[in-house]
Amino acid sequence: MAEIELPNPHELEERREKGFTRRVALVTAIYAVALAVAALGGNGYGREMLLAQQQASDQWAFYQARSIREHQYRGQKLRLELDLLERGAAMKPEARARAEALLRKFGDEEKRYNTSKEPIKVEAEKLEHERDLARRRLFNFEYAEVFLQIAIVLASVSILAVSRLMFSVSLVAAVAGAALAINGFTLLATLPGAH
Repeated sequence: MAEIELPNPHELEERREKGFTRRVALVTAIYAVALAVAALGGNGYGREMLLAQQQASDQWAFYQARSIREHQYRGQKLRLELDLLERGAAMKPEARARAEALLRKFGDEEKRYNTSKEPIKVEAEKLEHERDLARRRLFNFEYAEVFLQIAIVLASVSILAVSRLMFSVSLVAAVAGAALAINGFTLLATLPGAH
């Protein structure tokens, strides 16, 4: 009668562990790719947020400069109006004509600076909106990176401990991280605390 050789139970366990280890290692590599994508998105939107903030600050400084000039012309115009009111009748016709021409010029400049401020304000508010949008995106990417890093650590530990439960928890963390990264690109949902 032919002898049937039964497999060694230790060899079967070792093969199963090797298969598990390979699968977990492959999935961990996928986690790392997702982490790289999330980090890239976070870095990009972080730079975008900083640039928009800087540009908005520049626009507000320009707006403020225009406001100061407008107020200077208004003050000069008011002062000249008062002078004309107090001394207008006693002034020589030539001096009065020059003062009235200057008064018109100050009024025109005041209006020009007043009307030129509005487009600057609109641009500054648009840049602030872009900054806020980039900040909301960045918030998602930061948490996506955290969850994906946790997933990588848990997957690595699951290899060492040969723990399917630990690997399952790493999958949950990775799915959360991937969902946050996708939300960072799409902003389908607003997360609490993402101002």
